[in-house]
Amino acid sequence: MRTVLSTAITCSFMLLAASTLNGGETLRLRVTPAVGSAPGFLTVRVNVDAVADDRFLEVVAESPDFYRSSQISIDGRNASRLSVFEFRNLPTGLYHVTGVLVGVHGPRATAWGLANVVPTPGRP
Repeated sequence: MRTVLSTAITCSFMLLAASTLNGGETLRLRVTPAVGSAPGFLTVRVNVDAVADDRFLEVVAESPDFYRSSQISIDGRNASRLSVFEFRNLPTGLYHVTGVLVGVHGPRATAWGLANVVPTPGRP
């Protein structure tokens, strides 16, 4: 548990350090639905203005009680401009969804969105 917390804190600082890039929108992220019933299903669409140095894209869905991430490799300029991530069976909670674009010199850009997974009516 301590290692997970340490990794999460390190990643948070990396995300903050990469939040801007020359004032442009290198990374755009859209989370749908904004509100859904548990067990939650989120679709995250990430648009990337790729450059030759891009290496991977990571998307994290995190609530106070749950963490899930997914990562894909990016082939520099040859990368698809759109990547779609799906997070299934998410428990109830407010999720902060973050995308990080990483190049050869570390994090290059970040984007984020929110989604709320609410209890299903009539279920305990």
